Amino acid sequence: MPSLKDLKIRIGSVKSTRKITKAMQMVAAAKLRRAEESAQAARPYAERMNAVLSNLARGAKSSPSAPKLLAGTGQDKTYLLVVATAERGLCGGFNSSIVKLARQEARALLAQGKTVKILTVGKKGREQLRRDMAQHLVGHVDLSDVKQVGYANAHAIATDVLQRFNAGDFDVCKIYFNTFKSVIAQIPTAVQLIPATFDETEGTGGTVYDYEPDEEAILADLLPRSVATQIFTALLENAASEQGARMSAMDNATRNAGDMIDRLTIQYNRSRQAAITTELIEIIAGAEAL
Repeated sequence: MPSLKDLKIRIGSVKSTRKITKAMQMVAAAKLRRAEESAQAARPYAERMNAVLSNLARGAKSSPSAPKLLAGTGQDKTYLLVVATAERGLCGGFNSSIVKLARQEARALLAQGKTVKILTVGKKGREQLRRDMAQHLVGHVDLSDVKQVGYANAHAIATDVLQRFNAGDFDVCKIYFNTFKSVIAQIPTAVQLIPATFDETEGTGGTVYDYEPDEEAILADLLPRSVATQIFTALLENAASEQGARMSAMDNATRNAGDMIDRLTIQYNRSRQAAITTELIEIIAGAEAL
């Protein structure tokens, strides 16, 4: 049974931990608002760009001179998986949920005889994937020095991906991230970047447009931008999801610390009362012996 001194030290330690988790919760709450606003502001632009590209691609996809980013290589033997996670932990299952989805799809592709290459964005994803898929890791993007994700970061990642595609390193590219829904709900998401895919329901409502220059020339310019935009959207969704998950995790940690302090305080009081009772009994027994 721990002594009174040990219990007092432990109570003080848990109280210090609770202060830290409470502070982290407040910081995450402050960052969440800005990150959520950025993610929501980017969604209309990404959706509208997707609609325009969908309308352009509808007529150009079957053309023999269609851009390679749209038509693909004609094969699906090699896959590049871009796994975007956080640089830091203490955010519940945020990182694990992304890695779990990417790992499941990687294993499914390997079982089909495909070649899998993994590009990690964020230290936590790399740490987890390195345990059982180290041989498939081909690159890593470090954003630990980036305080707020910007389009320049997404453009650098997109440039790396496009260079690998132009060099013939892969046939299909997907990105994995968490879509922000609420503080307690972040949805693991996989989006195919290359070859470009579009929702057939999106578009311009059946309106027919004449483009100058032609669709293929416009697509050749817009498709690389679309890759960067999709990556940027994924990073913004991840940033909001990370802060939401951290806020929820630190709130739970603060509550658990409070419960532990209550239990330890009760145990301390009981031990102290037992010690006082024992001392009184010894004093009374000594007095009676005299």
